[in-house]
Amino acid sequence: MKRKKSDLKGLSTFWKEEEGMGTVEIILIIVVLIGLVIIFKTQLRGLVESVFEKITKDSKTIMS
Repeated sequence: MKRKKSDLKGLSTFWKEEEGMGTVEIILIIVVLIGLVIIFKTQLRGLVESVFEKITKDSKTIMS
């Protein structure tokens, strides 16, 4: 099959075009973050609960 020069130019333009790369990168970052949250869910829950307990305790101290 013989290719036309214009077909190769279109393919070259397609490879050089970078639109959408930011979207793909953002989606990959979100997927990784969701995976980390799922893996470390119990540890994160404990950390958040201890932080909120400390905030509540300190706010009661400040308010009284």
